[in-house]
Amino acid sequence: MGMYRRSRADRWSSLFGQVAVYSFVVTAITGVFLLFYYKPSMSQVSYHGSYHKLDGVQMSQAYRSTLDISFDVRGGLLMRQLHHWAALLFIAAVCAHLLRLYFTGGFRRRRWLNWLIWVTLLVLGMVAGLSGTILPDDMMSSGSLGVLEGVTLSVPVVGTHLMLWIFGGDFPGHEIIPRAYWLHVAVLPAVMIALLALLRRRGRAVITPVSVAMFWFTCATLALLGTFAQVNPVWLIGPSQPGSISAGSVPGWYMGFLDGALRIMPGWEISVFGHPLTLAVLVPGVLVPGAFFTVLAAYPLLDRRLTGDPADDRQLDRPRDAAKRTAFGTAGITFYGLLWAAAANDEIAYHLGLSLYAVTWFFRVAVLAAPVLAYTVTERMCLGLARRDRDEAEYGRETGRIVMDPDGGYREVREPVPAPRRPVAMSGPHRR
Repeated sequence: MGMYRRSRADRWSSLFGQVAVYSFVVTAITGVFLLFYYKPSMSQVSYHGSYHKLDGVQMSQAYRSTLDISFDVRGGLLMRQLHHWAALLFIAAVCAHLLRLYFTGGFRRRRWLNWLIWVTLLVLGMVAGLSGTILPDDMMSSGSLGVLEGVTLSVPVVGTHLMLWIFGGDFPGHEIIPRAYWLHVAVLPAVMIALLALLRRRGRAVITPVSVAMFWFTCATLALLGTFAQVNPVWLIGPSQPGSISAGSVPGWYMGFLDGALRIMPGWEISVFGHPLTLAVLVPGVLVPGAFFTVLAAYPLLDRRLTGDPADDRQLDRPRDAAKRTAFGTAGITFYGLLWAAAANDEIAYHLGLSLYAVTWFFRVAVLAAPVLAYTVTERMCLGLARRDRDEAEYGRETGRIVMDPDGGYREVREPVPAPRRPVAMSGPHRR
């Protein structure tokens, strides 16, 4: 039994989950280091420090302390960049793990709670990334806050009150940085640690030589990225100026779909009982992501009705054997990818010498038509591959060699295919 548990922990299917956990550990360790030097205050000071290009510029204590960490604290810039890269890798690994679970059917029945935990970790990771982007109080921070304010105000009835509660008064106020700080360093990490602990308990994870090697490989990769790949150079962007944003600014990749949806949505606004309802922000900023993550979380409940799959929930599927599920997932990826690419519509237009309006209209049409096309093509491909598998199992694999029969006829020589491998069993306990 011990050998089985050890081998189960070393399967490729646990790779992305392990990378997510290890990158979270690096994020937590580097975050503790940064806690000692960062000051979550919006009180204004005049800068006189090592970065002389900003000498005498008025800025917040939060931005000043970020500059001090980058230039005056030994190893501070490396820790900042390690923290940033680890956060990005965490979200990427969670996304990859969810895709693995989805396309192999690893979320069915007794595993649905694991799926829900990973979806929750994805949402929490995105919120943690957004709150972390706000903390330096640079121009990128003010851009993120501007989007947050606009999306909050677009909520009918309670939008204004919600905005005042979040910002503690008029935008941007003096409370948002301290509030984002405690959310980022206390609330979100505590919830995420609890969820990861629950996952470990349900999966009965054990430490193996392979998992130890993967931990050090993840740490080494992040160290290389933190050392040689510059990320978030706040000194080049400048301190926050409410209502302004640097040209060519784009959000973190994990928030690109939201920015893209806001960019390509037509400027629709209607009046309801004399009150304006800004659909141009409400639909892409609230309804689209809300519907997307709701469907993602509830998908295990929809899968059986959608696919009619009566398969044993202890076995993982090949994507081709669940054509509708695979096609639906491909359509979702296409939809997300086009919204993500639309976040750079201005950059695409500039570098390709195209009209910005033409690029925007392309994405408006593609985001509706391309998922339907992706669904149709993927379903046809899966059905074709499954049909070929059945044909080869019955008649053998085509070899391309033609021989003559004793009676003068010709036939193709087919070779028998090996018996299909037994489906991979899901790891972890099987609880109802």
